[in-house]
Amino acid sequence: MSDLARIEARRRGPAHVVHVTGEVDLSNAQELTDAVARDVPDDVTLVVLDLTGTTYVDSATIATLFRLSSRLRERRQELRLVVPSDSPIRAVLELTRLSHVIPIDEQPYAAPPEPSAPGELDQSSG
Repeated sequence: MSDLARIEARRRGPAHVVHVTGEVDLSNAQELTDAVARDVPDDVTLVVLDLTGTTYVDSATIATLFRLSSRLRERRQELRLVVPSDSPIRAVLELTRLSHVIPIDEQPYAAPPEPSAPGELDQSSG
C-alpha cells in the first residue's frame, strides 16, 4: 500500500473488518481494493470497510468501491462501509449515491455475540 493510506484487517465473528487510514486516490485506490478482495477469507459473509480514519477519497476511489462491491457479491459476500456523519469524506459518498449500492453505517461494526454451545452453562450469573 502506498504512503497515502494504511490498511489493517481483522476477523470479527462472521465479518472481515478492514480499517483504512489516510488518503485514498487514483494512486492507491486499485491497490486497496485488490488487497481487500485478495485477503478476504472465503468463509466470511460480510466485509466491512471502516473508513472512519480515511481523510480523502476521489472519483477513482468511488469507482473501485463499486467494483469491489460487485466482486464480493459474485463471491456471495456483502460489503458495508463505516463512515461517520462528521467524516470529511461523507459528503463525497452521499453526492455519488454510493449508499444506493453499498450500505453505509455511521457506527463501527460490532460482531454479534457468539452463541453458547448446547449444554453449556452461563457462568456469569450467580
